[in-house]
Amino acid sequence: MKTTPALLSTLLALGCTGAWAESASPTDPQIAAIVVTANQVDIDAGKLAKMRSKNKEVKDFAQLMVTDHTGVNKSATELVTKLHVTPESNATSQSLQKGGDENLAALKKLHGGAFDRAYVDHEVTYHQSVIDAVDSTLIPSAKNAELKALLVKVRPAFIAHLEHAKTLQASLTKNGG
Repeated sequence: MKTTPALLSTLLALGCTGAWAESASPTDPQIAAIVVTANQVDIDAGKLAKMRSKNKEVKDFAQLMVTDHTGVNKSATELVTKLHVTPESNATSQSLQKGGDENLAALKKLHGGAFDRAYVDHEVTYHQSVIDAVDSTLIPSAKNAELKALLVKVRPAFIAHLEHAKTLQASLTKNGG
């Protein structure tokens, strides 16, 4: 799999463990911004894939990403509203957004099988990075019990997304799609 600048940016953003370890752990408002941004990046990519792909499995996966990540963002927004917490933009959330924008720009230049492979390859790497960040940084750093519980609750869905993306990736590779 090729590593694009967008992917590299995303990996660096989600590999925030080292950056946070050198300074303070992210605060709950910063975690909220990271979660919302990470989900929105995947929603935006999913919407593009739904419009551009001709492959039914890719379109179905993209719809699942839009639906599931919209649901996570709805839950996160409801929680931060209830807790009177304002998500706080930070270097990681900003880098995620930048990486997401770069990924969309790269995907918009592709068509057909090349688009499908690039989208799915990014989804595999992105979900693995999100899971790593959730496990190593976000859950351990969350101070609010409800925020931590939300992260723990959505983690299995991210794992299911990763496995689904890997299966789709293998199918595209096998079928030359």
